[in-house]
Amino acid sequence: MMTIKTINNQSFFRTLFKGLLMLLLYFFLAETKHANAQQEPDYLSLTEVIKIAQEKSPDAMIARHRFRRSYWEYRSFRAGYLPNLRLDATLPNFNRSIEAIPQSDGSEIYRERTLARYSTNVSITQKVGLTGGEVFLQSGLQRLDNFYTDTSTRQYLSTPVNIGFRQPLFGYNAYKWDKQIEPMRYEEAKRQYLEANERVASTAINHFFNLLMAQVDKSIALKNQANYDTLYNIAKGRFVLGKIAENELLQLELNLLRAESSVETADLNYQNMLFTFKSYLRLQTNQSVVLVPPSKTDHYNVSIEEALGEARSNTSSGLNFDRQILEAQSQLSMARTQGRFDAEINASFGLTQTADKFINSYNKPLDEERVAIGITIPILDWGQAKGRIKMAESNLELVRTSIEQERMDFEQNIFLKVMHFNMQKNQLLIASKADTVAQKRFDVTQKRYMIGKVNDILELNNAQIDNDNAKMGYYNALKTYWNSYYELRQLTLFDFRDNRKISVLPEKVIVN
Repeated sequence: MMTIKTINNQSFFRTLFKGLLMLLLYFFLAETKHANAQQEPDYLSLTEVIKIAQEKSPDAMIARHRFRRSYWEYRSFRAGYLPNLRLDATLPNFNRSIEAIPQSDGSEIYRERTLARYSTNVSITQKVGLTGGEVFLQSGLQRLDNFYTDTSTRQYLSTPVNIGFRQPLFGYNAYKWDKQIEPMRYEEAKRQYLEANERVASTAINHFFNLLMAQVDKSIALKNQANYDTLYNIAKGRFVLGKIAENELLQLELNLLRAESSVETADLNYQNMLFTFKSYLRLQTNQSVVLVPPSKTDHYNVSIEEALGEARSNTSSGLNFDRQILEAQSQLSMARTQGRFDAEINASFGLTQTADKFINSYNKPLDEERVAIGITIPILDWGQAKGRIKMAESNLELVRTSIEQERMDFEQNIFLKVMHFNMQKNQLLIASKADTVAQKRFDVTQKRYMIGKVNDILELNNAQIDNDNAKMGYYNALKTYWNSYYELRQLTLFDFRDNRKISVLPEKVIVN
């Protein structure tokens, strides 16, 4: 019985041990799989990088906040032309003091006064942009309590309705000019946001290709190190057999040392470009990044006349030129009206009544009319008004001359960018063909050297250098193409590939 029990215990512990071992093995494999999944690189295309940059980069966030500020400035401006409802109240205004009180015989005596005033007033005002005036409608109620040593009195003054207006006759009409300038300023802000978005794309392209070329350069360095390691080992065997000179063997050893140094330099440059890339895109990840080169490029010719037309009608620069002239004209209008003969009319009509009881203060209200005409006539200002006008006229001419030159520079820049974009097709084809030819030449030269048909190591070195330069030249040409494409979009706010204007919904920017 003891033997059977001992055998059963051993079998139980053996089964338990196997179960624990399998459980530990399962957790180990799961953790290894999770770690491998975490180390998988993050593959990003150029389109994805541009999208991330336009959503997360610091430049994109700054552009959004600038546009939001302009949006709310314009909303505030428009709200200023809507009816303004206002409540004013004094609850109460208490006064206890010694004052000079007029008597019936015309004399005055000092007496202590104690009184309390209560008032409330509701008013609606509306600006009139066409004339620069203002109309108002108001209603109010006041109460006056007089406290004396022996008695006290109370009075009510009601104004059920009061309608009036204020109208400058010859003054500067700021409302009129603002209604022309402020919508232009807001439209300019929208276009500036779109242009900033395209600049973000251009910056993202630079970071993308800087990292991509560092990635390619590192790959080239590793490949060259492997090639020269193989060639050096082959050369050592040939040297032993006396088929090559020692000088050639030393040259290959030197090339191998240089290739190993290039690997370290390329890796350092890659890590630096990777940090800059992640920083700009605000990528909070430790995963390695592998960039996928764009495989497709659309080639089409852009008409210079079409590009100029789109730039004039779509961009902030074209609108900015018109706004500057309008603002200078506004300043001239102000200079011509300020300090000159001016007049203003203030008129109102209302109903009012006073009584000792609140309910009686609204009985049979009396009409109330007020009209005031004020005039200002400068008699002697020693030429100040004339000086302001001349300065404003000179400023207007200065702005016109400056804008004329800026328009010429702007159109010249468009012309050069269009020409530069149109030539990218041939440049990219040449760079691609050069890369293919250089790669084929290096492969042929390397194979011929390995089988002993090429004995000049310098020829192999030159083929390798030309191959590396041609490959980097191709990626530089690709970078130039995409930069040129987005620069043209920014300068015209027009997508010539899809034949559409670049636009944005303000509400989308405000919400995000």
